[in-house]
Amino acid sequence: MTSKQELAYQAIRRRILDGTYGPGYRLVIDTLARELGVSPVPVREAIRRLEAEGWVVYRAHAGAEVAPADPDQWEHLMEVLAVLEGAASAAAAPHLTPADLDHLEAINQAMARALEHVDVMAFSRLNRQFHFAIYAGCPNPYLTELLHQTWDRLDRIRSTIFRYVPHRGWESIAEHRQLLDLIRTGAEPGTIEAFARQHKLRTVAAYRTRTVEEGRPTAWPVRRRGT
Repeated sequence: MTSKQELAYQAIRRRILDGTYGPGYRLVIDTLARELGVSPVPVREAIRRLEAEGWVVYRAHAGAEVAPADPDQWEHLMEVLAVLEGAASAAAAPHLTPADLDHLEAINQAMARALEHVDVMAFSRLNRQFHFAIYAGCPNPYLTELLHQTWDRLDRIRSTIFRYVPHRGWESIAEHRQLLDLIRTGAEPGTIEAFARQHKLRTVAAYRTRTVEEGRPTAWPVRRRGT
């Protein structure tokens, strides 16, 4: 049976990941305990665990808050993800079947529908599904493990980025189609690797251009109020 502490941990972490609790959001233990139907003790333990993992910070006179999103951290993680994803996509390409590619195209079409409805969270979730479906074909388990770890670190701040560079959503969809075409036509591994790597780096470049034009923020907007 799952412990109350684990249930509280999973619930709070999920709300951080999906943006319900944004950067700077105050995590009020008593309120969370009432919402989750548990005592304050497992909530407090869950928050300590999230703090150890870097999801939560404690502020003087404020208590526990969702950790702020750091633009520099996001850029560094994206640069790492670009290298890993390029390698994994090239390695996976020969193992992806026509049915796999059809499934990937269906995900990409769902991403377009999410953008049409301005559903940023659905877009981010589907984008993850798209790339993880490619990683599933990668024969190197250590590479895919590193990719999963990097995506987990990015998930907390990923949705915020699209508010700064919303045009990248449509560009990403078009690039996904190009990537699928390269895989379908049996492009050289080096070509697939380079394209997949640049796919990620273009998002970083778009963000940098936007922040130069508008003035680079030291941190992204935060939500200070708890419920």
